[in-house]
Amino acid sequence: MLNRRKLLQGVATGAGAALTLSLPGQSLLGAEASSGGTTPKRIIFFMQNQGFDPKTCVPEGMTSSGSLAGAKLPEPIEALEPFKDRLHIINGLHGTHTSPSHSAFFGALGGYRGGDGVPPSGSTIDYEISKVLPQTLLPHLCIGMDSIENMTTKPTLATLSASGAGQPIFMYSNPNQLYQMLYGGISTGDIRRQHEARSNVMNQIEQLVAAKGQALPAADQQRYGQYVQGFRDVNGLRDRLDTVSDHLRKFAPEVDERYTKPQFETDWHDVLLDLGISALTSGITNTLTIGSGRGEIFGAWKGLGIDQQGHNLGHMKQPENPIWIKIRQYNSRMLVRIMEALESVPEGSGTMMDHSLIVYTSNNADKQHTNGANWPVMLLGNLDGAFKTGCFTQLDGKRPINALFASLLRASGAACNRFNMNEQLAKKFDSKTGPLKEVLV
Repeated sequence: MLNRRKLLQGVATGAGAALTLSLPGQSLLGAEASSGGTTPKRIIFFMQNQGFDPKTCVPEGMTSSGSLAGAKLPEPIEALEPFKDRLHIINGLHGTHTSPSHSAFFGALGGYRGGDGVPPSGSTIDYEISKVLPQTLLPHLCIGMDSIENMTTKPTLATLSASGAGQPIFMYSNPNQLYQMLYGGISTGDIRRQHEARSNVMNQIEQLVAAKGQALPAADQQRYGQYVQGFRDVNGLRDRLDTVSDHLRKFAPEVDERYTKPQFETDWHDVLLDLGISALTSGITNTLTIGSGRGEIFGAWKGLGIDQQGHNLGHMKQPENPIWIKIRQYNSRMLVRIMEALESVPEGSGTMMDHSLIVYTSNNADKQHTNGANWPVMLLGNLDGAFKTGCFTQLDGKRPINALFASLLRASGAACNRFNMNEQLAKKFDSKTGPLKEVLV
């Protein structure tokens, strides 16, 4: 028999990321941001598990920094060849302080020590970015891709993003749940009925926990207060999305059998990406985190003709490996889909892509069982001219991923010389102060 706490934990987990989201914004971003008339910006983080071997992204023969104009991209990322002028490949950052052996988990985006089952020790860069950029209805959206079994049994999971110490942010892995949250209010038929039923339940539970929490001992009232705020956020988001229903109809993806009858896990991966793109292009959010493998050591790509899955994939060398070529090519095609979708939407004097940045890397540095001495990263886009593009940068391995994160914050408008790294840690792990001058214009 479920007690009240377990019931609330289950419902709250199903609510997903809304437990940790703040939703101050009241308007969608259009051609101009709601404050100051400035062009809005957005950042997308794409994290592939099992590591990112530099030989799968650094053009052959490039050992020092230079232009990509005359280089040929490696086969795993060849889909990005037409976009080389918007690409920046960075090699030589490190994350030795994050202990990323199987995965750095929250530490990959937090720039601190992480581990399996270890709660976040601070906020992550994606959450901090979401606070700096102009506020939207849903400041930060996280989606996670895995095997069908894992996405079905664990539709939400928190391993990559956090709003603070001990405050994980959940990723949506079941596209049906995510569609309900974003577009249930504008749907018809079964989706609409399910949305209304779910909304009624959420309203009732908010009232229940608010009333019952007052009778609890003081030690439990704080926990109940978190649940109450979580349900208020969920219900408040639903109400705000309802106020812009006419706008959302233009961007809602078509629901087909990939949602309800997926043949492979990649069917769900594809529609999750569609939903993430629609949240960006509609202006619902300006910070999107994608976890392929959900920050863990699992993951499956049977839809690509790959039978192997999970931890075993991490024990395979990635360069010239047909399995990893397929996975990385699949990722690259996803990156192209994001860019083309943003490029298709006019914004200011250009398009949404002109004011966006995609950060592609791994939560596991360069490989499985790594010490994190090398952490390759690809950037796509320039965030309204803030980042250099069309180039390869080879660093000396003395600057941490935290320096890149500080660069992202600086380009987003926040003063930041160090991210999640105090002076004591910096003396050991960072050779300089401030953002990476090699990547900023």
